[in-house]
Amino acid sequence: MTISRISLFALCSAAVLPAAASAQAVMQINSSLPEGSFAHVFLQEYETRLEAAAPGEIDVQIFMSNTLGKEEDVLQGLGFGTHQASLSASAVSQINNRTSIFDLPYLFEDRAAVQAFIDSPAGEMLADGFDGSGMVLAAMWDNGFRQITNNVRSVVTPADLEGLKIRTPTNRQRVEMFNTLGANATPLSFGEVYSALDQGTIDGQENPANVVDTAKLYEVQGYMSLSNHVYLPTFLVIGEPFLASLDADLKGTVMSVAKDMASWTFDWGETTDTETIAALADKLEINEIDFAAFQSAAAPLYESPTFVDVIGADMIAATKTALGIE
Repeated sequence: MTISRISLFALCSAAVLPAAASAQAVMQINSSLPEGSFAHVFLQEYETRLEAAAPGEIDVQIFMSNTLGKEEDVLQGLGFGTHQASLSASAVSQINNRTSIFDLPYLFEDRAAVQAFIDSPAGEMLADGFDGSGMVLAAMWDNGFRQITNNVRSVVTPADLEGLKIRTPTNRQRVEMFNTLGANATPLSFGEVYSALDQGTIDGQENPANVVDTAKLYEVQGYMSLSNHVYLPTFLVIGEPFLASLDADLKGTVMSVAKDMASWTFDWGETTDTETIAALADKLEINEIDFAAFQSAAAPLYESPTFVDVIGADMIAATKTALGIE
């Protein structure tokens, strides 16, 4: 039996259809924060922008609340190629020590200062800190200034933190900061915070106002003190094996869209912070802090080996130069 040329062409065309269909890259992005959080808003915006910039070439899939696995495991998986990307915050300090620069208290006065840092040689130095980790930093997006909440009392001065068990991320710098300020720092992964507050295992925690709202921490907290003690961005990190699987043009688009979106996230964060704090006033007792008292209490941390030895004296010096701090 002879197969006609037309039939042969049809068979060959059908054979290549699955390959063509599978040519679209799939980019799964993990976040520890829940749906509706600022991280979810940012990732949805990134999905929209990237898929519009590379139509039919990439399918961005968003996974919130660590549905792809524990944040630390996802970050490790980026280098092995088992995961593609993650939008993370404090957890990246376990991979790139230079990101701990954001744990120095009262370093950034406002979001404009943060953006000046990102675009400076100090920002480049931080990005270079991911070299050899199996991932690259695509962009730093907003997160916000962190506030202190608890269910015992208003915190106005460091003395008000005495005896309070305050949850911190699992990094030594934040633990030392809160211990230095007088609290009993209790490191926990973010996924455990709500239940620990509900059960009374801890008294309070520290996070941006948007997280307090979207994670419904106000349900198990009575007070929020506008401490602005540190600013921490979110880091969009992408696995090198995933990037290597893309052609050069698509790889460039993945990276450039992320970077170009940064200023939009900062504008969004500024507006949302104001609106969120106003809305939380109906759910929590909110107060200002004695900024000078906290700044004075935190001053020794700038000379602490826990910070200097980890971050690097060169990183601290470059950051001060970028921010015009003597």
